[in-house]
Amino acid sequence: MNERVVEILIYIMNEIRKNQNTAKKLELLSKDLIKQGYTEGEISSAFSWLLTRLRSDTEELVSNQEASFRGSFRLLHEIERSVISTKAFGYLIQLRELGIIDEVDFEQVLERAMMLGTTKVDVEDIKSIVASFLNHHEILADGSYLYFDEQTTIQ
Repeated sequence: MNERVVEILIYIMNEIRKNQNTAKKLELLSKDLIKQGYTEGEISSAFSWLLTRLRSDTEELVSNQEASFRGSFRLLHEIERSVISTKAFGYLIQLRELGIIDEVDFEQVLERAMMLGTTKVDVEDIKSIVASFLNHHEILADGSYLYFDEQTTIQ
């Protein structure tokens, strides 16, 4: 999954949250995304990821687990603030609020951002980390993750 697919996921989730009837108009969303310059393959990948996620029974489990986090807000440590830009942190919060990543993913993305070794992590860096993260994890039916690396083959 690349950064453009993550952008599509954000767009779709924002549209669904704005208008509950949008879920019935997915074809219109697809046409709008094509007009914005995204390819059918990218759009298909985003919808496929969403459907896989929705089919799993983890959504209810995740929302129940995160109920205790409602109203709470993760602050960056002083060292994290010196490395992660405000916009990058805001983008990461948006991904969490849209349900694209959960609290555990949020923390793992922050850890990877800190390990980049750059002087300042920006939105593009976060997009790359999240795209890589989502590309290498697949949600299984029981809610667990299957990690794929370059040597993993599926039969």
